[in-house]
Parts: sequence; C-alpha cells; structure tokens
Amino acid sequence: MNIAIIGSGYVGLVTGVCLAEIGHKVVCADVDEKKISKLKRGQIPIYEPGLEELLEKNLKNKRLSFTTSIKEATKKSTAIFIAVGTPSKKNGDADLTYVENVAQQVAAYMDDYKLVIEKSTVPAETGKRVARTIRMNLPPKYRKSNKKVLEFDVASNPEFLREGSAVEDFMNPDRVVVGVESKKAEEILREIYKPLKPHMVVTNIDSAELIKHASNSFLATKISFINSLSQVCDRLGADVLKVAEGMGLDKRIGRAFLNAGIGYGGSCFPKDVDAFVRISEKAGYPFDLLKEVRRINEEQKASFVKLVEDKLWIVKGKVVGVLGLAFKPDTDDMRSAPAIDIIEALQREGAKVKAYDPVAMANAGKILKKVTFCRDAYATAKGCDCLLVLTEWEEFYKLNLKKIRSAMRQPVLFDGRNVFHDKNLAALGFEYYGVGRGTIEK
Repeated sequence: MNIAIIGSGYVGLVTGVCLAEIGHKVVCADVDEKKISKLKRGQIPIYEPGLEELLEKNLKNKRLSFTTSIKEATKKSTAIFIAVGTPSKKNGDADLTYVENVAQQVAAYMDDYKLVIEKSTVPAETGKRVARTIRMNLPPKYRKSNKKVLEFDVASNPEFLREGSAVEDFMNPDRVVVGVESKKAEEILREIYKPLKPHMVVTNIDSAELIKHASNSFLATKISFINSLSQVCDRLGADVLKVAEGMGLDKRIGRAFLNAGIGYGGSCFPKDVDAFVRISEKAGYPFDLLKEVRRINEEQKASFVKLVEDKLWIVKGKVVGVLGLAFKPDTDDMRSAPAIDIIEALQREGAKVKAYDPVAMANAGKILKKVTFCRDAYATAKGCDCLLVLTEWEEFYKLNLKKIRSAMRQPVLFDGRNVFHDKNLAALGFEYYGVGRGTIEK
C-alpha cells in the first residue's frame, strides 16, 4: 500500500521505516530540510537501536523515501499518518497546532479518497476536529459544489513505542489499536498491519484516543506507587527489590514498571499524565489520583537530592560524578530526564559536576551548563567525592568497581536505579546508598 507519514520525528520515523520493512511503499514528509537531507543519505537524527540499518535497507530497495513536500506525500498515498509533535501547553493541554496545520495542508491537496490517521498522541475528540478541518479546507470544487463529493475518513491509531526498543515494539506489538468510523477505514488499517498478524483492538475514535493516555498514565501510576513504597521501605528496614519481586509474581500485578528509582521522565509519561488530567477536568472529573502521581514523581527526585546532601554533609565545593543522563537506557533523549533536575539542584548548592552517558552527552550539553562531560565512567569517577548513578545503562553493570573505587577521592556511591544492588559494594570499600533498600551498606 502507498502510505505517507507526515512528521519525521521519533514516532513518525520509526513508523515509516517499519511500515516499509513489512512491505509497504512509504514516503515520510517533514518541514525540516536539514533532517530530510540527512535521512535521504541514511543518517538518523535520533539514537534508536536497529533503526538505522532498516532505514538504509529500505532506502536501497526503494520502499522508503523522504520529502519536504506534503503535497507530494498526499498525492502519492492512500493512507496518511499524522505524526507531528503535540507538546504540552503551560496548563497541561496538548498543543494541537501542528496537527491542525497538517490537516489543512493534506486537505488542500486531496483529489481522491484518503484515510487520514492520527498517530500523534492527541486528546479525545481530536478526530472530530481533524475531520472538520479537512472538510473546511478541501479544494474549492469540493467545498462549493453539491454535486462533487470527495470521500475521506479519519482514524486514530495510537503508538505504543518504547524508546530504546521501538523497532522491536513495532514489529512485535502487544496490540494494535485502531479507532474508526467506517468499515472502509477498518479494512485499510487491517491491511496495513496484516503482515504483523497483531491482536487488533477496533473501537471508535474517541476510545482509541483515550487508550493511549490511559495506558501511559497507568504505567506512570505504577512507577509512582513503587517509588512511594521505596520511601516506606527505607523507613521500616525493608528491601523494595524483594517487596517488588513478591508483588510482581502475582499475575494480577506483574513485575514490569515496579522498579524503584529517581522517577520517570521522557517525552511521553509527563506529557500524557498532564494531558489526561486536563482531559478529565474538561470532562468534569478531577483526576486527583494522577495529580498525586505527578507530585510523587517530583518528590522522588527531591528526596534523592536530599539524601546526597545529607550524606555528603557539605555539598559546596564537592566534586559530584554522574553516570547516566538520558531519562532511560538505549536512548539519547533528555526530555524531562530526572538527571536534569538532580544535577541543577546540586549545582545550586555549589557542587561541581562531572558526567558521562554512552549516547546522550551531546543532547545533555544543550541543556546542562557548567558540567564537565567525560569520555567514560572511569574518567568521571576520578577525583570525585561521590558518584551518582542516574540511568541504568547496561555498560554500567559491567564496570570494574575496584577501578572506580581507586579513582574516587571519597568512595560514596548513590545508586538512583539500584544498578549495583547485588555487588556487595561495602566489601569493596564503598559507602553505598540505593533506593528503598531499607538497610544501608557502609
């Protein structure tokens, strides 16, 4: 099938490349000329394992192309995915300006049936507004004549891609959710995803739009629950890792997202929780549970900073090493990364910060000021008064901890992700503090 993806950011690019990989002819459009130029040369603007190889493969076999022309993308395609950004406004609402702009432009170039599909994360009732925008911006001959009618459909197909495993998630989905208002739209979407043989959830557009917000908000709630529990564990001498294990073996609960730490970040959870709170308020229901989820997430970062300040005693003038900057491993995404707030809080107290991340330092350098970025973990540890682990990169599990210990001025390690929970760091000479471990190794 001929498919267009409007918006070549994280979601749009992964979706376009993977749809080409399963056999469709895909054109990805974006207004960013530099980005499109790089993509045409096989260079991806994000770090996502496995994506660059698939992009190069499908460019070569001509199933994938890139353009800055929405007109070209619209004319070539039957199905058009809108995958542009929906950033949060100050009040938590999703800013749908880019979605509206794309709907207007696609409408202006339509001359036969098109299925316009929301891929961006949008609030309920956006589908109705997109359909209205398209009707109002169709070519004049279709707007002004009662005889000439141009058929189109709008559908919702929310994404459930995890950064760092997006290709795997797309190719092996838990489910594919589609919100449709016509049989034709459903048939087209079933045909698009047929090669994946997924479990299809077919519903109306409003329900599909809500599923994405509800899913991410529930996962954020699960994270905030285990982080609150970690605070109780620290106070009662319990070990949150064992508590989570015991809870997670219950099939009704599951172990996933029960990892205590310094809080969630990224582009999805903070934005989607904010948006869901606003959606609920507009519908007349104050979703106080999600407001508390947000508060707990912020409190968890502040609590970690307080722990560092308490154990260091005097922060001013101390050298703090940081391992991990991205909001999660296997990505270079710094959006709402807990590391940002933690580092800036320590800097306000006068700490000097050194940091290392396997792939996110370029992006971190655009946000964090007066941080010394190091070539590896060992250079980061050299001369430090303490070391903070803020992202659970796999390479950190394999570090030579004796070498790390010898490089540090003071062997104090604050493990914000419980990476080294089983390493017996006390025996290696460390003063070690995890999250929710109850008893503290010294």
